[in-house]
Amino acid sequence: MKKKIVVFTGAGVSADSGISTFRDSDGLWEHYRIEDVCTPEALARDRETVIHFYNMRRKNLLEKKPNPAHEAIRELERYYDVEVVTQNIDDLHERAGSTHIIHLHGELRKLRSTADESLLYPIEGWEQKLDARCEKGSLLRPHVVFFGESVPMFEKATERVARADILIVVGTSLNVYPAASLVRYAKPGVPIYVVDPNEPNLSGIRNPVELIRKRAAIGMPELTARLIAETGGEE
Repeated sequence: MKKKIVVFTGAGVSADSGISTFRDSDGLWEHYRIEDVCTPEALARDRETVIHFYNMRRKNLLEKKPNPAHEAIRELERYYDVEVVTQNIDDLHERAGSTHIIHLHGELRKLRSTADESLLYPIEGWEQKLDARCEKGSLLRPHVVFFGESVPMFEKATERVARADILIVVGTSLNVYPAASLVRYAKPGVPIYVVDPNEPNLSGIRNPVELIRKRAAIGMPELTARLIAETGGEE
């Protein structure tokens, strides 16, 4: 039986594909405040600005491609039972070929009803029309978790982490909660690999941890090669 790996990914993975985060000073977020485009209040107050902002993010995403970090994570599936838990709302893990993915913060290429969260709709192309409605007549919104909203997939993610034999954390500062607390659900003794060139918050980790101070697109392929070698190359 294959060992189970859970890979927890953050903005640093997508950044290596050229997708900016809200902390960047040269990206899509530069001319916007979070309070104006990424809260329920903003959607209610200025729907046009919020929809336009996510249309621009979606258009930008469609111009990007998976990078070696995404591809390395997919490659692990040949040798391990792999599940990805991501904070990212892009679809680059899917496009790279990973097959088991939990999106904690939603998915940019889907819309959902403002009246019934279970009504989801994939969006073709990048543009959501301002007056687009669900089958029940309610307006649609981006299928993303805004600041101040609950994270509905969090419990499912904790269950996955609790069953992992190996936990890999890549491209996240471990400062965004509740997602950052996922590391605390790993079983005692389970090794945790953290791939990040910065100073991620490791204070909540009680397990054996190895910090790999490299960008995702460099460090993740190197770690994947090591983990595949540990299997003897047997798929």
